[in-house]
Amino acid sequence: MAHDTDASTLTLLYNPGCGSVIVEAMFTLAGIPYQLELVDPWTEGPSKERLRAVNPLLQVPTLLFADGTVMTESAAMVLHAADVAPGAGLVPAAGDATRPAFLRWLTYLVASIYPTFTYADVPSRYVSTEAAQAELRASIFAQREAMWRQVEAAAVGPWFLGERLSAIDLYVWAMVRWRPGRPWFIASAPKLAAIADALDADPRLAALKAANFP
Repeated sequence: MAHDTDASTLTLLYNPGCGSVIVEAMFTLAGIPYQLELVDPWTEGPSKERLRAVNPLLQVPTLLFADGTVMTESAAMVLHAADVAPGAGLVPAAGDATRPAFLRWLTYLVASIYPTFTYADVPSRYVSTEAAQAELRASIFAQREAMWRQVEAAAVGPWFLGERLSAIDLYVWAMVRWRPGRPWFIASAPKLAAIADALDADPRLAALKAANFP
């Protein structure tokens, strides 16, 4: 199915500081027009029900097309953006020597690290007692730090894949601001912290940075 990509077509349901900023950055750097719709996944009311109607998992980002198509999962949106704007070079093309690593670590970020926030942020969804919740949170925090160390070890520098910026770097830019927090990354994952610093200095992302990470 073909999709138009003018600003009236792509609507990104978002919340500041969440994973939606990764997709916003991808669209911005790729030159893909989009419009934003603010939603609140946490507060009962029309906004939450609006999101639930198109994404029962209540996740942001959620991307809406004018033909009614709903796309969830940030990695899907990143790959879609690469299809729409391959010239941006943010996803290595088929046959590129860095593509296997790109696909591996894109999937690792969204399938391995991302779920730790689902489980640790509100552990009462999964275990009932305060002691069990504390134990679950602590074990997940430790696992997350170990996974980030693995990502750090794989980073080539100056960007994650080497000399060329990719969508992996946009994930790093956002995620170093989440737990365990920027000071931890500076101390324990300096290559990832440096990627975030470099993107902080990119004037193309200045407005997004101000809106999402004041």
